[in-house]
Amino acid sequence: MARFRTYFFTGVLVTAPFGLTAWLIWLLVDFVDRTVIPLIPLDYNPSNVLGHSIPGLGVIIVLIVLTTIGALVTNFLGRYMVRLGEHLLNRLPVVRTVYGLFKQIFDAVLAQSANAFREVVLVEYPRRGIWVIGFITGPTRGEVQRIIDEKMVNVFIPTTPNPTSGFLLFVPRDDCKILKMSVEEGVKLVISGGIVSPPDHKTDGVDKNIKQLDE
Repeated sequence: MARFRTYFFTGVLVTAPFGLTAWLIWLLVDFVDRTVIPLIPLDYNPSNVLGHSIPGLGVIIVLIVLTTIGALVTNFLGRYMVRLGEHLLNRLPVVRTVYGLFKQIFDAVLAQSANAFREVVLVEYPRRGIWVIGFITGPTRGEVQRIIDEKMVNVFIPTTPNPTSGFLLFVPRDDCKILKMSVEEGVKLVISGGIVSPPDHKTDGVDKNIKQLDE
């Protein structure tokens, strides 16, 4: 009986990640299909022409449309149309604020995705002796840095198990401890609530404080 239980849980551990990943992908594909395909005129809808639905067709259409838009806005006419659209949006009081906020977020996350999270660090929070995982998003700038004497860095503290939510701390860079784990390993640690721990990348500089940060 003990061996059967061992085999069962081993099977669960092996198949559960694959099953959950496939299920989430299917939910995403199905959501996009149900949202995009109804927008296609009936005469041009491949599902009506072929007599059956095509899984993933909506995703393919979205990829084609986004790629086409990206290609168009790289030329002079496309850039002019984008500037014209932004000019019109900036004339609308409420829309201007919402559009500006989302544009700044997407510019920071997508245009500089490689540097969005630069380092995984430990910071003492909410009191000394208690440490949390954080991600450096860049040096502190502007008014916040001006009124603080110490050199500060922006540290995003994610929540478990959803690392897309969290809060921002302005931390003296000498109070941060750099970890050798990658950003991906840090995210896995947060999502799992500490169950999945990355390997110990022990070197002479593991516990060194931050001395330099790209300006």
